[in-house]
Amino acid sequence: IEPTNSSESDGNMPKRQRLTRASTRLSQSSQDLKRVADHDESPPLTPTGNAPSSESELDISSPNASHDESQAKDQSNRDSDKDLSHRPKRRRCHETYNFNMKCPTPGCNSLGHLTGKHERHFAVSGCPLYHNLSADECKVKATSREKQEDDVKGQEESTSRHATRHQTPTSKQSRYKEQVVEMRKGRNSSLQKEQKEKHMEHRQTHSNTREPLLENITSDYDLELFRKAQARASEDLEKLRIQGQITEGSNMIKTILFGRYELDTWYHSPYPEEYARLGRLYVCEFCLKYMKSQTILRRHMAKCVWKHPPGDEVYRKGTISVFEVDGKKNKIYCQNLCLLAKLFLDHKTLYYDVEPFLFYVMTEADNTGCHLVGYFSKEKNSFLNYNVSCILTMPQYMRQGFGKMLIDFSYLLSKVEEKVGSPERPLSDLGLISYRSYWKEVLLRYMYNFQGKEISIKEISQETAVNPVDIVSTLQSLQMLKYWKGKHLVLKRQDLIDEWKAKEIKRGNSNKTIDPSSLKWTPPKGT
Repeated sequence: IEPTNSSESDGNMPKRQRLTRASTRLSQSSQDLKRVADHDESPPLTPTGNAPSSESELDISSPNASHDESQAKDQSNRDSDKDLSHRPKRRRCHETYNFNMKCPTPGCNSLGHLTGKHERHFAVSGCPLYHNLSADECKVKATSREKQEDDVKGQEESTSRHATRHQTPTSKQSRYKEQVVEMRKGRNSSLQKEQKEKHMEHRQTHSNTREPLLENITSDYDLELFRKAQARASEDLEKLRIQGQITEGSNMIKTILFGRYELDTWYHSPYPEEYARLGRLYVCEFCLKYMKSQTILRRHMAKCVWKHPPGDEVYRKGTISVFEVDGKKNKIYCQNLCLLAKLFLDHKTLYYDVEPFLFYVMTEADNTGCHLVGYFSKEKNSFLNYNVSCILTMPQYMRQGFGKMLIDFSYLLSKVEEKVGSPERPLSDLGLISYRSYWKEVLLRYMYNFQGKEISIKEISQETAVNPVDIVSTLQSLQMLKYWKGKHLVLKRQDLIDEWKAKEIKRGNSNKTIDPSSLKWTPPKGT
């Protein structure tokens, strides 16, 4: 007997009528049929004629069967949601990458990872084949790196917290330094003929699809340091990709056309999606507007009237000029400058809120206009007396002395304001290197010109406008600060001073210095 839906047969009955004995007996008989159907090999049919997908479709004898069924399904869904809430969430983007993405390196099967911690990769940054390694070699290197890190952590834990205040290096540190010096001296200064041929053959075979061979170019110690940095950067990119902050292959600007230069980008910058997904951006080097194609850039350059940054020119010596740009008066230009800078800075987080800042843009002039060299930004009212919030030298002008000029110019403004300045933290890697080099040069020049016997860090700070904390940290790194008989002593290391003086003489009269007499600037009101 095929069960029927009593709710349909009782359609003429009042909705709130109580169940009769007949309907009760019908319900019991349908339950008996359900038990028999459970033991039968062929599944019973529902009123629609299809095999039931669940047991709830069989129990349809009560007048409110459909309502009871929906309640049961809702309850089961809630229970399943509770069970799933305890499970770790699946990364759908990661699963999508596993099935749909492939490493762009020719001949790579996407297996292995440069860090040795992942089974697959989908970008050149994590490709072992691109770095001329195998997946097994990456795993071995990862194991050795972890072992070294554990040893270093063990040594740090065994050392007391106040041991860092002692300026004299330990015997273990001295031995390690000697070993590094010996390893660097022992390397061959030039490649052999066979090695050169091997390098050239590798370059001709793989062109830009593989990393150049790095063996025998530098010492094994420096090469291992470089490999560690590569693995660490690859791990950071992998974390960002899994979190969804960056997407390999899309929404990542690879290169920009800036003036007569084509620059490879280093980091992600939050340009609008319609521009970021192009992979290549065209930027006007004077007004910093960004465009989608070279045709649009060519039309723009034909009618762009800008030949220098907006704002006031506060410094000029030779071809070098510095313009002061107010973020409130020239908001669009400063926003474009921040977006451009983010392509080459890792720690920069401010892009659009530019009104509280002043931007000092350094340019180099020729017959076509004033070309952007670099810039630094500065808060109009800094509570902690920061004289630099963000600083950048464009890649095409790096390692030419312009970064030190920007730093020197920021301290020159602090001297005019009669304040002691310091850069805002955290500094980028290149920024930290530049500042340490500048502080070292300032202190050695001061020591060279100092003729007295007693020296004060406060006096050095007032004369150079460098924060006392930065002075102390630099003296410590140079091993010129000692603690003896309850007093701190500053040692005048003549060897370091002579080395600095020899470099100054070799450098000669360079144009890469700031002349205070060429500054035409008064501190803005309110600062």
